[in-house]
Amino acid sequence: MYNVANHRLMGWLAIAPHALKPVLAQTWIDLAPIPIGTIQEHSTVLLSETLLATVGGIYTNTTTANDLLLYDIPSNTWSHGAPIPVPLNHPNTAAHGGKLYVLGGLAGSFPWVATSAAYVYDVQNDSWSPIAGMPTGEARGSAASAVHNGTIYLAGGERTINGPTVDIVSAYHIPSDEWMPVPEPAARLPAGRDHMAYAQIGTKFYVLGGRENGQTNVKDTVFILDLADLAAGWKTSTARMPTARGGLTGAAIGRRIYTFGGEGNPAPNSAGVFNQTEMYDSVTDTWTRLPAMQVPRHGTSAVAAGGKVYIPGGGIMQGAGGVGVFNAFLPRACRA
Repeated sequence: MYNVANHRLMGWLAIAPHALKPVLAQTWIDLAPIPIGTIQEHSTVLLSETLLATVGGIYTNTTTANDLLLYDIPSNTWSHGAPIPVPLNHPNTAAHGGKLYVLGGLAGSFPWVATSAAYVYDVQNDSWSPIAGMPTGEARGSAASAVHNGTIYLAGGERTINGPTVDIVSAYHIPSDEWMPVPEPAARLPAGRDHMAYAQIGTKFYVLGGRENGQTNVKDTVFILDLADLAAGWKTSTARMPTARGGLTGAAIGRRIYTFGGEGNPAPNSAGVFNQTEMYDSVTDTWTRLPAMQVPRHGTSAVAAGGKVYIPGGGIMQGAGGVGVFNAFLPRACRA
C-alpha cells in the first residue's frame, strides 16, 4: 500500500495573461526510499503500468553505479535487478515491448566520458544482452529519448560531464539492431542541449529546457519533433518556460508535461538548485506555475504512470547532494 501519511494537498489558482486557468490541486505522496541509500544522475524508465526501473547513476562520492533497481508500484516495494554490464551515469534509456534499452551514457572516473556501449534488459529473464553500439562520433550521455514505430530516437546530450554539449539526433531501430540515418531536417536540434526534460505525447517528441556547455547556461526553450513527419524537422514553441532550468526532469500525463527542479540557480540560499514545478500544455502552448517541489532536486529522472509522476532520488546541491527521497506528484484539474 502507498504511504500517504505525509501527503500534502493544496489548491492553487494559476493565472496566465488574458486567461483564467483551472484550479490545480496537487498532492505529493511519500514512497519507499531508494534501497541503496542515495542515487542521482540516473535514468528512470517505465517498463509497465505497474513497474518502473532506475538505471545507473552516481553515489555520493561520484562513483558511477551499475545498479538496476525495480520498483513495484502497487506494493510500494523495491527489488534489485541484474546489474548493468558497465557502470553508467547519465544513461540514455528507453522502454519498448516490455524491455529496457540502454544506449550509451557516461562512464569511467570523474569527469566521466561517453561510451557507445548499448544493452537490452529482459525483465522476464532478469538478464542483459549487448546490442549494436552507438555510431562513431555519436556517443554521449544525458540525451533525451522517445520511441516511434520500433525506433528509439536520442536527441542532444554531452560527451563528458564538462561538455561539449551536442545537437545530434540518433536513431536505433530495434527489430534490425541497427542505427539508422535521421533525415537532415530532424538530424539536429535547433541548438545543443543536455540535462533537459523530455517527454512524448503521441508522435510528438518534446525537449524542454536544459543547458548548453555549462551548469549555469540554462535554457527556457521547448523543441518539438513529430516523429511521424521527420521531414518537417524540429520546431520551437512560441511559449517559453517560466523559469530557465538545466538538470530538470519531466513527464507527460495526457496533453500536459510536468517539469520539476533542476540546477544552475543563481539565487542566494538555493544551493544552486531550482524548486520550481511548472506545467506545459501541449495543446494551448501555455505554461502554468505550480507549487514548489517538496524536496527541491536536480539530477533525477521522472516517469508517469496511473496519473502520477514518480520522482526517485536526485541531488539537493548543485553538482552533488544525492538523496534517497522518493515521492510521487499527483495533479488534479478542477473546475474553478
